[in-house]
Formats: sequence, structure tokens, C-alpha cells
Amino acid sequence: MKAAVLVFPGINRERDMARTLRLVSGREPAMVWHTEPELPAGTDLVVIPGGFSYGDYLRCGAIAARSPVMDAVRTFADRGGLVLAVCNGFQIACEAGLLPGVLMRNQNLRFICRDVYLRVETSNSPFTRGYNAGQVIKVPVAHGEGNYIADSETIARLEGEGRVVFRYSSPDGMVDPNWNHNGAINAIAGIVNERGNVLGMMPHPENHVEAAIGSTDGYDLFAGLTDHLAKAA
Repeated sequence: MKAAVLVFPGINRERDMARTLRLVSGREPAMVWHTEPELPAGTDLVVIPGGFSYGDYLRCGAIAARSPVMDAVRTFADRGGLVLAVCNGFQIACEAGLLPGVLMRNQNLRFICRDVYLRVETSNSPFTRGYNAGQVIKVPVAHGEGNYIADSETIARLEGEGRVVFRYSSPDGMVDPNWNHNGAINAIAGIVNERGNVLGMMPHPENHVEAAIGSTDGYDLFAGLTDHLAKAA
């Protein structure tokens, strides 16, 4: 798997992501600065990592979405390339038009930093093939603007087309307001685009891949991607 990790001013999770990709795939990812007009040749996966691009000024992800490299990412995605957008990356992907909707301030207006439970809604995706539908995983979140919002027509389309891939839940998989940490509509934690090759999610699977950290629930997302790309080669 030849991955490219985008780097914007203010991003601070690019090294976490690069370490995870190296650990799981055995290959060093390319670190791509935001002013680059093209992605490295042969890129299989583009990752837009978390952090605080441009200090979250204007709107989270709004400035980064207009960086030169994002034109290359849109072209890559239009051709079917896989894009994984995590936390601030999810915000950037929405602002760039790669995904519908927007991430608003958390319902309680507070920054949230804790482990959360996610219910995997489908395993019929390159991003979730390492899991079983209905499986509950535990991964961390760290965001102030993770409240996913979209108009009713968009939400109906996402739900009807099976494009909600992760949902905040209780440890036993129940979707309940008490476990919807940021107030997202329908407890949405992660969605894919219409083609299914772009995933945006607020939680950080890259931070739960080693037993020394206390959980490895994020590992199978990256292992599944590696396996998917190996079989597609």
C-alpha cells in the first residue's frame, strides 16, 4: 500500500497517522505538503489527518480545503482512489466537497477528548472490511467541532444508501443520546461518499493500533485497507 499523508500548517496528527500506516503496511508513507500540485506517482491511498489546520480560523478545514494539493485529491478521488479523512480531515473533506454535510460545534460547546464506542454499520467497504457489521469498537476522539449536520434530504440519502459506516453507540451497540458525545444527527461518526471510496470520520483509529496503548480496535481499519489494495493490485 503506497499511502500519501497530507500536511497542512497546524495539522498535528500526521506523524501518528504515518506511524500507523508504516506499522500496518510495512511501507513508509509519503508526507505531502499542502502546496504540492500533484500526489506522488502510484499513490493508492490519500490520508487527510487530524489536527487544527490553519488554527481552525474561519471555519474548521475551510482554508485547508482550498490548498493546491486538494485539487489533486479531488482528481484522485474522481478516478476511484481511496481517501481516508480523519477528524480535521473529515472537516476538510466536507469543505472541499468530497463529502456532504458539515461539522459544527459540539452540542455541549465543549472540546471532547476521550475514548468512545462506535458501532460498525457495514463491512461492505474498503474501510470496514476488517470488521463485522454490528461490531462495536473503541477509539478516541479529540475535537470541538464534530457535530455532523446535513439537510434532511442528504441524511435520508446517506441512511438509505448505507453510507453511514460508523455510529456513536454504547459499549453493547445501542444508539442512545447519552452515548452521542457531540450531538451528531443520527449519532453519525463516519460516512462515505456516493462511490464509497472516500471515508470521513471524527474518531482517531490510528491512535488505537498497539496493545501498549490499551486498545487495538483501530488496527483492523488499516489492515483491511492494506488487504483490499493488495487484492486489487
